[in-house]
Amino acid sequence: MISKLLLLLTLSLSLAACGQPDTPAPTTGTETSADLTAPAEAIEETAQTESERLNAWFDEKYEERLQFSPIEMTFLGRKERYGDLDDMSVAAEEAQLEWLLASVEELDAEFNYDDLNQEAQTSWDIWMYQADQAVRAAEFRYNGFVFDQMNGAQGFLPTFLISFHNVESASDYEALVSRISQAGRAMNQLLDRAIEAGDRGVIMPGFALDGVIEQSEKVITGAPFTEAGDDSDIWAHAKAQLANLVEAGQLEQPDADALLDSTQDALVNDFAPAFQRVIDWAQAEQENVPEVSTGLVAQPNGAAFYDYLLSTYTTTDLTADEIHEIGLADVARLRGEMEQIKNEVGFDGTLQEFFVMLRETRDDERFYFPNTDEGRQGYIDEATAAIENIKSVLPDYFATLPQADLVVRRVEAFREQDGAAQHYYPGTPDGSRPGVYYAHLSDMTAMPKSELEVIAYHEGLPGHHMQISIAQELEDMPMFRTQAGFTVYSEGWGLYSEYLASEMPGTYEDPYSRFGRLTSEMWRAIRLVVDTGLHAKGWTEQEAVDYFQANSSVPLAAIRSEIRRYIVMPGQATSYKIGMNRILELRAEAREQLGEDFDIRGFHDAVLLGGAMPLHLLERRVDQWVSSVQNQQD
Repeated sequence: MISKLLLLLTLSLSLAACGQPDTPAPTTGTETSADLTAPAEAIEETAQTESERLNAWFDEKYEERLQFSPIEMTFLGRKERYGDLDDMSVAAEEAQLEWLLASVEELDAEFNYDDLNQEAQTSWDIWMYQADQAVRAAEFRYNGFVFDQMNGAQGFLPTFLISFHNVESASDYEALVSRISQAGRAMNQLLDRAIEAGDRGVIMPGFALDGVIEQSEKVITGAPFTEAGDDSDIWAHAKAQLANLVEAGQLEQPDADALLDSTQDALVNDFAPAFQRVIDWAQAEQENVPEVSTGLVAQPNGAAFYDYLLSTYTTTDLTADEIHEIGLADVARLRGEMEQIKNEVGFDGTLQEFFVMLRETRDDERFYFPNTDEGRQGYIDEATAAIENIKSVLPDYFATLPQADLVVRRVEAFREQDGAAQHYYPGTPDGSRPGVYYAHLSDMTAMPKSELEVIAYHEGLPGHHMQISIAQELEDMPMFRTQAGFTVYSEGWGLYSEYLASEMPGTYEDPYSRFGRLTSEMWRAIRLVVDTGLHAKGWTEQEAVDYFQANSSVPLAAIRSEIRRYIVMPGQATSYKIGMNRILELRAEAREQLGEDFDIRGFHDAVLLGGAMPLHLLERRVDQWVSSVQNQQD
C-alpha cells in the first residue's frame, strides 16, 4: 500500500471519465500516396510542435501547483520553501481548486486537442480528469475522517520531519525547527476541519479514536515533553542532527546548543499543544462512538459519498453491487486453487481447518519468525533477499528498469501497529533517497513467512517501487505525469506484480509460499466483498471479520486491522483487484491480437512508460501499442 497522505498531498486524484474528442472520419477520394505525403508530414510536425509547447505549459503549471505544497517539494528532493509546511485550511484548498479550474480554462483556450500527438492528448485528458474530480471532491469535503488510526497528521508529520527532511547544513536544521513550529499550525487547521465534520454528523468509530490518541501520545511522550522516560523520537532525532553538524565542522557547539534551545521551544510551545488538542478532541468524541461499528451507511450522505469514492478509486462506473459480485466470483475461484495446494502438502482436513492450522501454529518456525528482535531482523533479511533475486531476472521481463534503489525498513516505533498493512514510500526522482518498503514488525505472529515474498514483490519489485520509480524517471514527459497517482493503477500494478513474480524463476519455490500468493490475492478479492458489504449493504465490523476469516488463513489480528482500515478508508480497498483484473485482461487481449509478436517487455513498457492513469486511458494506451506492433509487421 502506498502512503495515503502522500497521495493526497501530491493531488494525485483519480477521476470519472470525461468526454473524448470524436475520431476524425476516414479520408475518402482518390488521392495518391504522393499527394498525402506532404500533408501527413505537415500534420506530424504540427503535432510535435504543439505537443512540445503543451508539455512546456504543463511543466510551468506544475511548478505553480508545487507552490501550494512545500511538503511535496521535499518529497521530490527539492529544498525550496524548506522551512514551510502546507496550508491545511479549507480556504487554501479552495484557492488551489480555483487555480486548477483557471488552468483548465487556459488549457482549453490555448491549445487544440486534435493538433496534439497521442502522448500529449493523454496528458490533456489526465489534467482535465484531475480537475473534474477535484470539483467532485469538494462536494464531500466534510464527509470523511481527518484523523484515524491509519491516516492523519498525527503520524504523518512526525514521520515527515524525521525521515524526509534531510539535514545537511545549519540552514537545513533551521528549516527543520521552522517546520516543527509550523506543525502546530497545520495540526490545528486539520483539527478545525475534523470538528466541522463532527458538527455535520460524521461519527468516528471508537477504534479510530483510540488509534489517534495512542499515536499522538507516543509522539509527545519523553523529553522534552515529559520528565519521565527517554527522549521522544523527534527530540532524539534533533539532537542527532545537531551532533552530526558539529562533527562535520558545520556548527560550533555553542551555536548547536542555541539551536537545540530553539528546537525545544518550538516543540514545547507550538508542536506539543497541537497534539494535545487532538488528543483532547478524540477523547471528547468518544462520547459519540456507536455501539456497533459499520460503514458509510450510518454516515450523513453516506451512499452518495461511497458512490463517489468507488468511481474515484476504480476510475470506472462499476456499482457497489457489481463490485460485490466480482469479489464473490474471485473468492470462489481462489478457494478452488487453495484446495489444490492443501491437497499437495498432504493436509488431512477441510480448507477451513487448513486455514486454522496456518493461523494458529505460531510457534512453528516453518510458518512464523520468532517474536524477537532476531526474528524481526530475519524478516527484513529474507525480504531483502527475495527482492535481490527479482532484481537479477528483471531484464527478461522489462525493457525499462528503475535507477532508484530500494531498502526494507521497520516502521518507526511511534506509528507501528500490530498486524497493520505494509506500505511503500517513494524515493526522490534523482535517486538521492531510495524507495522504502516499510514493514510493521511489532507482532511477528501477525507476519506469516508464507506471505513474506508476495508482500515484498507487491511493495518493492516488481511492484510499487518499480512502477513509481520508472514514472518519476520518465524523460520528455510533463512533470505532473511522472508524479500522478491513481490508486487503481498503482495498486492494480502491485497486485499484478505478485502474479507476475510467479512467472519468474526463483520465486514461490515451496507450496506454502505459493499458498501465500493465493492468500494475498484472496485478501484483495475479499476486500471487494467486505468493502461493499460494509459501506453499501450495512454489514457490521464483526460480520466483515467473520467473512474474511472464513475465506483466509490471515491471522485474526491482521484481519481486524484490515477491516478497521476498510471502515475508515471506504472504497480504497476495491482498487487493487479491479486494477489487477484489468491489467491481466489487457495483457490477454494483447497476446491474443499479436500472437507470436507479443513481447512481455513491450507490454510492460506500454503500461509503465506513461505513468499512472485511469483505466480507460490505460486501455487506450495498450491498444495504441498493439496497433504500433501490428503496423511494424505489415
